[in-house]
Amino acid sequence: MVDIVGRITLGEGSSALHENMRDLMAQGNPKILLNLAGVTFIDSSGIGELVSGYVSVANKQGKVRLSCLSRRVRDLFLVTRLYDVLDIQETEEQALRAFQ
Repeated sequence: MVDIVGRITLGEGSSALHENMRDLMAQGNPKILLNLAGVTFIDSSGIGELVSGYVSVANKQGKVRLSCLSRRVRDLFLVTRLYDVLDIQETEEQALRAFQ
């Protein structure tokens, strides 16, 4: 599980997220849970990096689940229709059960 805190925006923060997911896969962790409870803001670049990491993991037969979205992030994912594309669970426990 990876706890994401702060802003996911253009620059170091968003690329670090993608690199983190790539590193977890390289270390043999095909199941990645991203806890977004601490995310206060995400811009289009951050969304792009999140989706890019999600696709990279999926292309290597891994799975990414997102949990604990703040209201702001949830609303953004609904507007962009990513809520229906990404695997989003309400709680960490639900996300962990979904891996099984």
